[in-house]
Amino acid sequence: MLYALGDLHLSFSNPEKSQERFGKVWKDHEWKAKKNIERLVKPEDTLVLTGDHSWGNNLDQCHKDLDFIADFPGRKILLRGNHDHFWDAGKTRKLNEWADGRLLFLQNNFYPYKDYALVGTKGFCFEGPFYVNTINGMITGYDRAAYEHSLVLIERERKRLCVSIEAARAAGFSKFIIFLHYPPTSILENDSVFTRIAEEIGAEQVIYSHSHGKERFHDSIQGSYHGVKYSLVSGDYLNFRPKKVLG
Repeated sequence: MLYALGDLHLSFSNPEKSQERFGKVWKDHEWKAKKNIERLVKPEDTLVLTGDHSWGNNLDQCHKDLDFIADFPGRKILLRGNHDHFWDAGKTRKLNEWADGRLLFLQNNFYPYKDYALVGTKGFCFEGPFYVNTINGMITGYDRAAYEHSLVLIERERKRLCVSIEAARAAGFSKFIIFLHYPPTSILENDSVFTRIAEEIGAEQVIYSHSHGKERFHDSIQGSYHGVKYSLVSGDYLNFRPKKVLG
């Protein structure tokens, strides 16, 4: 089985970063996730964790968090999230060497699952600032400078996703599942460079996380869109129960 879950936000070495201040769903969430993962994921299964693994700023601060993840059953593939400051984007190969197979880090590379290639990158989407009408709650505008900067970050992530896809193609794969940390579209969009790539390569699914709280769970696509299945796997959205992606 192939499972996915995002946003563990572990803080064993940074207790001041506890997520419990964000609501009841986060109380003891790490142990809830561990229990659910151990109940569902078998040693022969694969679990993709879609970013924001640890609040640590470097590997020393992340050891306890990454060891906690490494002890989960199955093969663990980690995607880079916006809070994963321990992960230098240019040093993924060194990170994989350090992990020595206990964890697998996905960026500018791919991992096979049966006849599928698991490809991905952190991604990005514009999250504001937005200008909101205080009477009706409607968005009336947004920060143009921030939007222009977001386009630079999106292009960077597009290139990284393409590197991942081309590596898989070079190895002979033609079936893809795309993993992102950020949602594939912003609240201003119906599609994006990421949805268009998914359609162009015939990806069967796009899995993403990052969106927290009931007011954010439906910021982006869920369900079938132009022949691609989109799924949100943020930890608090799933109550920290991994989602089965493929049998």
